[in-house]
Amino acid sequence: MHQGIPLTEEDRIPWLEILQDALRESLISGKTVVLSCSALQKQYREILRSADCNYHHGSFNSAVKFVLLDAKAEVLAERLDKRAAEGKHFMPAKLLQSQLELLQIDDSEAICKVDATLNPQALVNAIKTLIFGPRKPIAL
Repeated sequence: MHQGIPLTEEDRIPWLEILQDALRESLISGKTVVLSCSALQKQYREILRSADCNYHHGSFNSAVKFVLLDAKAEVLAERLDKRAAEGKHFMPAKLLQSQLELLQIDDSEAICKVDATLNPQALVNAIKTLIFGPRKPIAL
């Protein structure tokens, strides 16, 4: 991707399987883990969901949860250009459209969506609430 060439299935699947193994180890040891990657298609997310030993393929009921940081293409392009200019992103902005075309969101997957234009702390708070529920007040 750094060279402006999109990944192929042959590139993606082994990488996703490595991530699946890492997730499985964390789930088995009872750890809460945040993994950031672009699992753009349902089949990629199914690989990651399958890290949960109790997962039944196609049920979308897994200990592995997904959050879509949702933003318009223009916002994403602007961010990519800025990061690339700073040497902080591997992918050229010209690949953004191909990535957006690969994105498959099926409502039955119950993927949490968060406004990616929020500031970082608001993003974290929104994600924590979506995944873990609202914080309960502590009685003193």
